[in-house]
Amino acid sequence: MRCGRPLASGTEEYCFDCRRKKSYIRQGRSLWLHREPVSGALYRFKYHNRRRWGKVFAGELNKSYGEQLKKWGAEAIIPVPLHISRRRKRGFNQAEIIAEELSRLTGIPMRNDVLFRIRKTAPQKDLGSDGRKKNLSGAFGVSRTWKPVENAVLIDDIYTTGSTVEKAAEVLAAAGVQNVFFLTISIGQGI
Repeated sequence: MRCGRPLASGTEEYCFDCRRKKSYIRQGRSLWLHREPVSGALYRFKYHNRRRWGKVFAGELNKSYGEQLKKWGAEAIIPVPLHISRRRKRGFNQAEIIAEELSRLTGIPMRNDVLFRIRKTAPQKDLGSDGRKKNLSGAFGVSRTWKPVENAVLIDDIYTTGSTVEKAAEVLAAAGVQNVFFLTISIGQGI
């Protein structure tokens, strides 16, 4: 019901992670499970400069969730930001590439001037669930000049434990966003 992760039983509504924590996420969805060939494609997209694949991923998001964005009343598409040092090293933010193309396809404004990574963090992929939460403490900030919308959609590439989108959603909610949703390319299997 919240993160969209597959469940072991048809009688469950929330995955283990969503059941045990308070969430600032209203609802989210992902295109595919994070396994081959998707995991390999995302790795090449991020670390082997396959930027053009962002358009393909955004097109798939639009096909699968374009109507859902309308139901959510999405007013802004906000990519999960990278710290400036990581962005410089990689040369781009994969979430921003996806968000920009999804914005073009849907007409929903993409806002990359709202949410910022204000503290450099260790890569999440190297950490467990608790480590991910601690790693992201104080990592995000919101522009003081931004006038919050009621319904915002975060865009990221992978939803593993949800720590990244959860922390970003918490900061957006504190800034005045009423409903934070998310879309990602892949999600951990969870079952």
